[in-house]
Amino acid sequence: MWTLWVSYSPPVAVIVKLEKTNPGGSIKDRAAIYIIEQAERKGQLLPGGTIIESSSGNFAISLAMIGAVKGYKVIALVDPKATKTNTSLMKAYGAEVITVTEKDDTGSYHKIRIKLANDLARDIPNSYRPDQCFNVLSSVAHHQTTAREIHEQCADNLAAVVCAVSTGGQIGGIAEYFSEHLPDVKVACVDAYGSSVFGGPSHAYKIPGVGLGWTPRNINNLSNIDYVYRAKDDAAYITARLICRHEGLLVGVSSGAVLLAALKLSMQLGTEKNVLAVLGDSGERYLDTLFNDEWLTQNDIDTSLDINKLAELLTGMEQPAVADEIEANYRDDLIEILEVPSTTITHYQYLDSEINNA
Repeated sequence: MWTLWVSYSPPVAVIVKLEKTNPGGSIKDRAAIYIIEQAERKGQLLPGGTIIESSSGNFAISLAMIGAVKGYKVIALVDPKATKTNTSLMKAYGAEVITVTEKDDTGSYHKIRIKLANDLARDIPNSYRPDQCFNVLSSVAHHQTTAREIHEQCADNLAAVVCAVSTGGQIGGIAEYFSEHLPDVKVACVDAYGSSVFGGPSHAYKIPGVGLGWTPRNINNLSNIDYVYRAKDDAAYITARLICRHEGLLVGVSSGAVLLAALKLSMQLGTEKNVLAVLGDSGERYLDTLFNDEWLTQNDIDTSLDINKLAELLTGMEQPAVADEIEANYRDDLIEILEVPSTTITHYQYLDSEINNA
């Protein structure tokens, strides 16, 4: 675990966990290797098989890396929000990349991508769907790795943990772990405006790697989450750029949103104990968007690098929803509608005892 101090006035106590230091460059490595190894153990993925996954970028990159090591073919279903760098990385590891351009009823691409991935998995012999959106093994992976590392390295001086909602795995696993082991530590989740993981209307948004049109079952118990922040597109992009320029932290767009929420939470809690921000990947993957002034201007995002902008963003950030206000938006009907494979563990009660008690 890497931790760096983030300076701000008035003083805040925020440290960061840089998940870009994982072998595949993001936090998605954790769930990817765990799910693949479980599939191998159960005989669901055989030597020479094909891994098929719907991913906006990082999870597919992790799978492509694992496929290269283990000898699997990887097919990645992405959408237009996937950067050229991300798709190039997938291809560098040998993955086949299919871009889905049709939007679903939420204004995003998730359902169309998932359905196509499931169709391909049925048609291609000896294939396996890791299925990060429905497979609760993703949260088990973060419960057993990410959360335990944070506990071991920061427990004596930790007030809160903040992470992106992503597809539910990291927030689900971390929230579950801390409710069991350190219930006094607050857990905060960051989602995008336009995502309806925690209810509300769905519409398109530009922050990659976060959000869905429903609450994933990777979040087993919403009451374990103390705060939910919603980040606007421009706030996430601007914060990521400011942190890079003024703190030397080259991180991705969702990390900008997470760091902004962590700063806000530290100010709200007013404690000398640390608020830890889990930063999911590197800014190198967004050089053609996040750090491209032409792209930002075309997308109506401020290109200013004035550090005073951070205070403005913090002031304008809405108060988070607290535990009693968080709404569930579970859509178990999608399991049938999108034809989720039978190999996917869609609910916690379906976990076998060996995994559940690991």
